[in-house]
Amino acid sequence: MSVIIPDVHAANRQRAYASARLVLRGIFLNLVLAVVKFAGGILGHTYALIADGVESLLDVFSSILVWAGFHVAGRPPDEDHPYGHGKAEPLAALAVALFVFVAAGWIGWHAVHEIITPHQGPHWATLIVLALVMATKFSFSRRLSHAGDEHGSTALGVEAFHHYSDALTSAAAFVGISIALVGGKGYEAADDWAALLACVVIAVNGVTMFNRAVGDVMDTAVAPEVENEVRKLALSVTGVSAIDKCRVRKSGLSHLVDIHVRVHGELSVRVGHDIAHAVKDTLMASGTPAITDVAVHIEPAD
Repeated sequence: MSVIIPDVHAANRQRAYASARLVLRGIFLNLVLAVVKFAGGILGHTYALIADGVESLLDVFSSILVWAGFHVAGRPPDEDHPYGHGKAEPLAALAVALFVFVAAGWIGWHAVHEIITPHQGPHWATLIVLALVMATKFSFSRRLSHAGDEHGSTALGVEAFHHYSDALTSAAAFVGISIALVGGKGYEAADDWAALLACVVIAVNGVTMFNRAVGDVMDTAVAPEVENEVRKLALSVTGVSAIDKCRVRKSGLSHLVDIHVRVHGELSVRVGHDIAHAVKDTLMASGTPAITDVAVHIEPAD
């Protein structure tokens, strides 16, 4: 029975462009929120909100890199890139992870400066701005995270954390400003301490995002359940008696597979070739996981 193979590269391109559209919405969201934060921070006399605005602007630049990365990752294989352009996606994620560290360091540095510099306490109206920012950011972060899981995208996952870190900074500022308002004189720097604490949390979580992106770039082994699914699909092909080696690596929004399958040792070369093609066709047609290339090696069964 022949297997109908979908246009895997077209499907990969569609996933990449859908992800890019989500990132683009995040760019516009950050631009709007940056203006709101700067206005609230200046008028409400709170550096934590201004720092939030700066982080939103940094998010815009890093998101542009992710957007560009998805457009490159969506290109089909060519003569110079026979395995496709999928690595552009984790490289973009790696750039975003570095932006997270830069943002955390910049905000932390200026938070310390504000702590040691006497300044006016924040206005209560800034809490309204922060509540709006938190709700918007948490919601969009969850949407990106869900899309990242659906498409198997490291970049979307890191981008989701970037929006989550923005929400986290806003939450810390909300707590700090509340303390400053309740405490009154002498507690003006509470929001700055809150911003400093948020930087530490963001940097610690940024390490996880960085390691995940590096893992994709360095072809770290996929999760066991992904490899097990590949083995199961290959074993379902008529003529395959066992699976020897199976190596799966992630390449952007898809996977590349190297697999050794065992067949009856007395089969002709042509029959073994047909079985190898059937294994490749079955894996590429599965869609779960998304596979764009398979190298099959035939081994004689003992």
